[in-house]
Formats: sequence, C-alpha cells, structure tokens
Amino acid sequence: MDKIRSVKKRKIDPDKVFDIVNLLIMLVLLVIFVWPLWFVLIASISDPSEVWQGHVVLFPRGITLAAYEEVIKYKTIWTGYANTILYTVLGTAINMVLTVCGAYPLSRKDFVPKKFFMLLFMVTMYFSGGLIPTYLVVNKLHLIDTVWAMVIPNAVSVFNIIITRTYFINSIPDELLEAAQLDGANTAQYLMKVVLPLSKPILAVITLFYAVGHWNDFYSALIYINSQQLLPLQSILRKLLLSTQMTLQITSSMSPDEIMRKTQLAQTLKYSSIIVSTVPVLCLYPLVQKHFVKGIMIGSVKG
Repeated sequence: MDKIRSVKKRKIDPDKVFDIVNLLIMLVLLVIFVWPLWFVLIASISDPSEVWQGHVVLFPRGITLAAYEEVIKYKTIWTGYANTILYTVLGTAINMVLTVCGAYPLSRKDFVPKKFFMLLFMVTMYFSGGLIPTYLVVNKLHLIDTVWAMVIPNAVSVFNIIITRTYFINSIPDELLEAAQLDGANTAQYLMKVVLPLSKPILAVITLFYAVGHWNDFYSALIYINSQQLLPLQSILRKLLLSTQMTLQITSSMSPDEIMRKTQLAQTLKYSSIIVSTVPVLCLYPLVQKHFVKGIMIGSVKG
C-alpha cells in the first residue's frame, strides 16, 4: 500500500502544475489586454445602432464602413495625420542623433569626464525645472506655435542614453577600436562604420521608443500649440473623444430619428478614429520585433 501511495504522489509533476497555472494566467492576461483592442475594431465596423444598444461584444453585427467613410471626409484628421508623421520622423531623427552622440562618449574608457557627465545626466532624471519654467524657456526661444516646439523640448531621453551606452560597452569589443585606429580611422569614422552597424538591435529598439512617444504625444500640443493647423493627430482625437464635434452639427430642424442616428454614429466614429491612428504603430512593431528582445536585454545589463 505504501508503494502504491508513493507512486500516486510521484504522478503529480510540479513542473506541469506550474506550466498549467502559468498558462491559465497568461490566457487571462491575454483576454484582459486583447479584448479592448478587439472590441474597438469590431465596434468600428458594426452598425452604430447595434453598438449603441450594447449588442456588440465579441463579434461585429451589421457590418458597415460608414464610420470610416465619415473619417475620410473629416479633413482635420488628415491634417493631424500629416503633422504627426512630420513630428514623428523629425523628432525621432533628432532623438537618435543626440542619443548616440551622448551615449558613445560615455561608453569610451578614454573619455575622462564621463563620470561627471553621467552624474549630470542622472540628476535630470529625478529633478526638473517644472512646467512653467520649461514653458518660459520655450517661449523665450520663440518656439511657441511652431513645429520645433513639438520636437526640441523632449529632444533626448537620459534613460535611452543609458541603455544605448550600456549596449556599446557590452557589445562592442575594445579590439575593434584598436583595429580601426591602426587602419587610420578617426572617431567619427569608427562610430559611423563600425559601432552603428554593429548596434542595429539597440538602435531599432530606441527608435521604436522615440517614434511611439512622438506618435502618441498630445500633451506637448496642449501646452505649446495654438494653431489648429499644427495640431497632431492625437490632440484631434482627444477632442473627438471628449465631444462629438466630428458629427454634423445638430440643428433644431432635425427629426428625433435623425438626431439619434447622428448620436449613434458619433459613438462609432470614435472607434474608427482610434483604429486609423493606431494602424501605423502596429505596422512598425513587426519590423523591429527580431531586434527588440536582444537590444533591450543587452542594453539593460549594467556595464
């Protein structure tokens, strides 16, 4: 009997139990994170009345593209789209240049004041002048209501500099510098022809961080942008989500049915606008996915 009991106890594999529990937790988290995105997608292509009545839960009902047709007609969204693309491309380019220029010297052993500059950078991560002093500086530089107000104030992230610096230290052997110097390469040539080509994983990750940050930025526009023509897409969507300005103006001459139809359509328009603004970022992730894990893991190891 004791042998039978011992055999039964051994049949319960702790590793399998852990895997099952872990799988269940991952499935629950998957549902929690994916369902809101799925709901936004199916609601954007469903009949507005079905969405309004709460009948759309897991699958679209009364599939229609009326909401997307209205989005295409709304010129302000396309102006915001163009502005956001400009801010993202220009801002990310500035971010990457400054990040590399800050991280590379700090990774060099022969750069004597690197500890001083590293301490100086670290201080800015925990202390800042605040919103009002920052606004006054931007205003004195005459950047208010210009394109540069969206890209200059947040031109570099110290956190990203540290990650990039650590990657350079851990992944670029010192022997490559010695070999490049023997071949007559100067510092700029070594950086452009040796360091950067070998740092594609971390550069892809940091580029993604900066690009997504610019694409989702609406707060800077609230502070620095006054002109409607310079507003980014996210600021326009924020106004849309807080109001129903994307619908045609409701007048007293409309019938109750027409008012209800436009109100229902306004609800669906919010979902379609979110999809329109999210697609470019979703398309960007697969391009850097193969570099993402490697870059962030190596860059996060203390050097």
